[in-house]
Amino acid sequence: METYKDKIDIKRLPEHIAIIMDGNGRWAKEQGKIRIFGHQNGVGAVRAASEACAELGVKYLTLYAFSTENWNRSQIEVDALMRLLSKTMSEELKTLNDNDIRLNAIGDLQRLPKYNYDALMKTIEATKNNKRMTLTLCLSYSGRWEITNAVKQIAEKVMSGEIAIEQIDEDCVSKFLNTNNMPDPELLIRTSGEERLSNFLLWQLAYSEFYFTDKFWPDFGKEDLYQAIADYQNRERRFGKTSEQLSDKK
Repeated sequence: METYKDKIDIKRLPEHIAIIMDGNGRWAKEQGKIRIFGHQNGVGAVRAASEACAELGVKYLTLYAFSTENWNRSQIEVDALMRLLSKTMSEELKTLNDNDIRLNAIGDLQRLPKYNYDALMKTIEATKNNKRMTLTLCLSYSGRWEITNAVKQIAEKVMSGEIAIEQIDEDCVSKFLNTNNMPDPELLIRTSGEERLSNFLLWQLAYSEFYFTDKFWPDFGKEDLYQAIADYQNRERRFGKTSEQLSDKK
């Protein structure tokens, strides 16, 4: 029986995949459990997606783990999420190293509790020499926060005379974003049936292909990821050009 993995052309993989991991709370509610139960079970989906991407040859996987808006949730849920993050960092270190995956994190990381921040930095340091794939966790992150932060940094450079206003272009802005050391995602996946960006990578997703699935994140497995990639490979990426212009280049 042919699987979605069989349909993937390894030579045309997206170099960078971004995922909005949505639906943990609703998944837990369907099980008659509290929300943190969904977050706990979502860890397995993170592991599956990371392993699948690394095995295929995807170079960058970026996961929306905790937004700046998520700080507004109940203190009980926020505290539980922070404890889960710290626990996961320790438990998944072996998986990261076994799969040669380097951990990265972006966002307003100084807002994280110290024990969280320390656990995160420890895992990042322990995986820094891994080269197969970079797994980036977006923590205390939002696209508007990132862009605002970039504007502030550019303004400081202009005021100090290091950058002239005439030098500010798209490349200049990109260099001041948290993602300056990686390519923009070619594919965005969002689970749970919602079809919005929720303040995620607003600059970087300008020309990404979007893939939405009704599955809640804890149910999202490797075959679901393969299906998203196969769907992506069936699309024509024009970047503002026409199909005819692309055909002329072939």
